[in-house]
Amino acid sequence: MRKEYDFSMARRNPYARRLKRQVTIRLDQQTIEYFNKLADEAGIPYQTLINLYLRDCAASGKKLSMSWRAKGA
Repeated sequence: MRKEYDFSMARRNPYARRLKRQVTIRLDQQTIEYFNKLADEAGIPYQTLINLYLRDCAASGKKLSMSWRAKGA
């Protein structure tokens, strides 16, 4: 490796913004703690782990089944 590199003529990757998009979501504390624990065990950032999990759900077509009950029913 060189001691120094000249980046004066470098330019940013024009495709980098297409790779990921920043969003804001609200998660409960137990969910954050769960993913933080798994991320520590795996040695990766928790946001990366959540992204991998959601990507796997989307790729496999997983659907959440929910049923709501009316109050007092």
